[in-house]
Amino acid sequence: MLLYLVRHGETESNRLGLALGRSDVPLNEQGVLQAERLAGALGGQPLTAVYSSPLRRTLETARAVVARHDLEVTVEERLIEMDIGELDGLTFAEVRERHPGLLEEWMSGPGPKMPMPGGERLVDVQERAWWAITEMADRHGDEAVAAVTHNFVILSLLTKVLGMELSQFRRVRHAVAAISVVDIAPGRTLLVRMNDTCHLDGG
Repeated sequence: MLLYLVRHGETESNRLGLALGRSDVPLNEQGVLQAERLAGALGGQPLTAVYSSPLRRTLETARAVVARHDLEVTVEERLIEMDIGELDGLTFAEVRERHPGLLEEWMSGPGPKMPMPGGERLVDVQERAWWAITEMADRHGDEAVAAVTHNFVILSLLTKVLGMELSQFRRVRHAVAAISVVDIAPGRTLLVRMNDTCHLDGG
């Protein structure tokens, strides 16, 4: 299966640098434009399915993509963003003020096994997302499929594909509306393209 991993377009939370987890915010004006450019970039690909997290920002992005194909969006609950609990909607300054030392500890070696205050663990995000991707590969064989999802989901998947420790996830970047492509075959995964934003350039 050729998997197009797509991060949703920009939201106001992204623009303002706020922590964003399960808050169901829509795309902003820039995000809508990015979704259209994503759709154009994927319009020539032979997609047989488009999966999406259930959150509004991913569904809006996925609907732009399927408009270029004769497809419906398939909601996949396991692609939902990490539940960051009490941190949702906070600036990083507010996170540091309310939870001193949390960010430093979370980004250390044992960090992925630490739950966010009132939220979930990154290791659980990786497990559920990988399970979903594995089932897609079993279902779609050698087809091309898009999965529209979120930052922590994509970073956790990419670290696994690259054979990295999950605690190193901060060494990987994936911009809003960027595309990564993973070739999945029995016994191996190959990263073909990573954090591609070429389609967002220009007019």
